[in-house]
Amino acid sequence: MNLQDVVSAENYKEVLQLVSFKIGNEEFGVDILQVQEINRLVEVTRVPNAPDFVEGVMNLRGRIVPVVNLRRRLGLGRKENDKDTRIVVVEIDDKTIGFIVDSVSEVLRVPKSVVEPPPELISGIDSEYIIGIAKLENRLLILLDLKKVLNVEERETLKEVFSHSDEN
Repeated sequence: MNLQDVVSAENYKEVLQLVSFKIGNEEFGVDILQVQEINRLVEVTRVPNAPDFVEGVMNLRGRIVPVVNLRRRLGLGRKENDKDTRIVVVEIDDKTIGFIVDSVSEVLRVPKSVVEPPPELISGIDSEYIIGIAKLENRLLILLDLKKVLNVEERETLKEVFSHSDEN
């Protein structure tokens, strides 16, 4: 182990590893440890009586996974999906969920020292979803708390959607 490894190991707890993605003009980041995989948009089957932000369910290697349109969930309007649209598959409370985003940018290592608490309102997004704002060289990165993007009631609704679609 060289000095760089020691310094890196000591600073590891002071660095966030994030997957960054875009929705509209805003760039967001989520903890890389929550992300299982990133996929191109696949066929999503609509589920009757699902909330507006639930796009439907997808088959992920034999598992039925609920898919949430993150743009709609955050109240950022509608947009047609295109070649850059991705599904970020994450694990929240032992549940696998896919989030549709406009595009995935990169994997970043961000020092905790550049992260500030969120202001009350950001681009119409309720700050309860936001862990903080990372001030990078030439841009801001909104750090999302995926556990709070869906409240308990919404997670229960997804669970119901998930269990009903699993029966078919």
